[in-house]
Amino acid sequence: MNRFARRLAIVVWPAFLVAGVLEVAVFAFVDPSALHGPDGRPLGLSDVAIYSLAFFMFWAIVSIACLIVLKLACSAEEINAESAAR
Repeated sequence: MNRFARRLAIVVWPAFLVAGVLEVAVFAFVDPSALHGPDGRPLGLSDVAIYSLAFFMFWAIVSIACLIVLKLACSAEEINAESAAR
């Protein structure tokens, strides 16, 4: 497995698992059909669409957090080696 694929798996897989947990936790307390937009009108989406959009939003947010942690965990030598390789 090359380095990029390994790092991608390190970021995306835990984010996927946490997004699933967040989905369950949020929608245990929130009824998706009761959600409204910023203008006060109902969203007009099906429950499945709201569940799906929320899951992908959670996944993206947690992926960004995992990526930041991965970058912060790198040593100065690793960061300099990446810059020199480009």
